[in-house]
Amino acid sequence: MSSRSTYIGAVEIGTSKISVLVGEYTGRELAIIGRGECSSRGVIKGTVVDYRAASDCTHSALEQAERQAGERINVVYLAQTGGHLEGFYNEASAAVKASDNMIDAGDIRTVCELAKGKQLPPDRALVHNIRRPFRVDGRIVPGSPENLVGQRLEVGYWNVHGQEQRLADNIHVIRGFNLEVRELVLASLASGHMVTTPEERQHGVLVLDIGAGTTDFVLYRDGAPHTTGVIAVGGSHLTNDLSIGLRLTEGQAEKLKVRFGRATVQTKDKAQKVWLDGNFAIGDRQFSQQAIEQITAARTLELLEVVKKKLGNAFAPETCSAGVVLTGGTARLGGIAETAARVFGVPVHLGEAPAWVSEEVRDPGYHTALGVLYYGVTARSDTAAPARRSGGFLDNMKRLFVSA
Repeated sequence: MSSRSTYIGAVEIGTSKISVLVGEYTGRELAIIGRGECSSRGVIKGTVVDYRAASDCTHSALEQAERQAGERINVVYLAQTGGHLEGFYNEASAAVKASDNMIDAGDIRTVCELAKGKQLPPDRALVHNIRRPFRVDGRIVPGSPENLVGQRLEVGYWNVHGQEQRLADNIHVIRGFNLEVRELVLASLASGHMVTTPEERQHGVLVLDIGAGTTDFVLYRDGAPHTTGVIAVGGSHLTNDLSIGLRLTEGQAEKLKVRFGRATVQTKDKAQKVWLDGNFAIGDRQFSQQAIEQITAARTLELLEVVKKKLGNAFAPETCSAGVVLTGGTARLGGIAETAARVFGVPVHLGEAPAWVSEEVRDPGYHTALGVLYYGVTARSDTAAPARRSGGFLDNMKRLFVSA
């Protein structure tokens, strides 16, 4: 292997599992050479609640990935999710300075700095500045406006921020393995970039990444991320509803959900039964298949309606002609595409990784980690750039680590 290679880790600390991918980056090409996975402990709804437990399973996944890669990771890109993440939009405009009205780099820099200048509330830290397309005299410019002629230049940013201490907790887990966190990457942007094409993003597309504890979403318009968000509801809530409704342990409920859960009620006969284990051993029981479907369908419908409500006026079928793309573990639930199409009023399909991704990491459970690896290294344009850290957030985390 080339001595100039950098070995990069992409880490997703999820509610149900920790996923790690190792990529070899030569400055021109990125190759996935290792992966690791471990069931989560100490993580609830995407948030670290038990540092030691979360660290142990994260370190196990990191070690597994490094052994497979045969290399030590140099730096880590870390996925971010959780209900503490929020976003706001801020825009600015500036008059073009040149007498011939030709826009130069200085005009672009000025308007971008103005649009990103809004202060955050106390104890909040910036995760991403997501730039929407420039406008010159009111018309949208798909790329850079440099050297175009106009009198007024406008731009807006969707700014994603999170609770500083919760972001610090995630970084602290990685630092405990003596690794540098190079950037924080929003989970929705990571998975969204993996399962959509440039054409879909241009025409307008909504990506829903439905995990165990959270649902991350990103809405694209005009080729760029327009709005992002996280709701603290995911597949584990379907499991919990089954556990309460059918008086089961969570493990038993999860088994029924995976085998018989649906986002639509398909079973018409109330008397149709299914077995919990199917081995007829002591403790094996029968349940109404219709009841299982009714419970999982009700929660899935609620989840999708909450996402639509949170999007508000940002989402409209006419500006989302590429429809909705579903990913994450809960996207495997039977009938979920049909229910989502009914809620959003647009076509819906399950997301797939690009053709260049090898078979062993094509599973939807790896889409976020894949996107973190790819997005962090090769797609870090100003359009949706992780917030820069120099002298800022990651440096300031040192004081939090001292007290952690």
